[in-house]
Amino acid sequence: MNESAPTVLVVDDDPSVLKSLARLLRSNEMNVATFASPQEFLDQSEPFIHGCLVLDIAMPNFNGLELQQELAARDNELPVIFLTGHGDIPMSVQAMKQGAIDFLTKPVHDQDLIEAIHAAIETNRMNRRAHDELNEIRKKLSTLTPREREVLDHVVSGRLNKQIAADLGTVEKTIKVHRAHLMTKLKVRSLADLVRLAERAGIKSIAPNRHDGQT
Repeated sequence: MNESAPTVLVVDDDPSVLKSLARLLRSNEMNVATFASPQEFLDQSEPFIHGCLVLDIAMPNFNGLELQQELAARDNELPVIFLTGHGDIPMSVQAMKQGAIDFLTKPVHDQDLIEAIHAAIETNRMNRRAHDELNEIRKKLSTLTPREREVLDHVVSGRLNKQIAADLGTVEKTIKVHRAHLMTKLKVRSLADLVRLAERAGIKSIAPNRHDGQT
C-alpha cells in the first residue's frame, strides 16, 4: 500500500459486525480488510501495512489485547482502536497503556469511529515519516569513518576543536578537516543542525576529558 491509500483492518469474530463496519467505512471512501480472528489477521495481513487496526477485545482463544501484544513483539506499530461490547475500565486502561489510540464501546456512533480512524491513520502516517527520516539519518551516519564518528561525538557534546584535538591526540587543523567532511556527508550546514540530527539518531553527549578541566 502507498501513503495515499491507507487500509483500515477490522478484526472481529462477529460476522455481522465485520459486514456493517466494512459497509460504513467503504461508504466513507476508506479501504477496508476484514478478519474473523486475530490468527487470521496474522496469517493474511500484509506486514507493516499503512493504516490502522480496529480490533475487538473479547474473542475466543486469542483476544484483542493478546493480538496487540503480539504486534508489539513484532515491532509492528500499527495504531490500534479497540471496539468492543465487553470492555471495562481495567481492559481500557491496559489497552491504552499498551499504546492503543482509542477505546470505543459498542454500539459506537459512526462519526466517533470515523474520527478515531482518521486520527489513527494520521498517527500512522507521522510515525512512518519519522521512521523513514531516522533510517535516512542512519544511512548518512554509516558513511562516516571511525575517526569522523569520534569527532562527531565530541562536537555534539559541545567540545571545541582544540579540546577535541587534545582528547584524540591530534592537532586542531586535522579536527577541522574531519569536522568539515562529516558535515558534508551528513548534509548539514550548521552546528545546530548537526546537534538536532545527532539527537534524532540517539547519539549521547560524552563526558569531557579530565585533563582540560572543562565541563
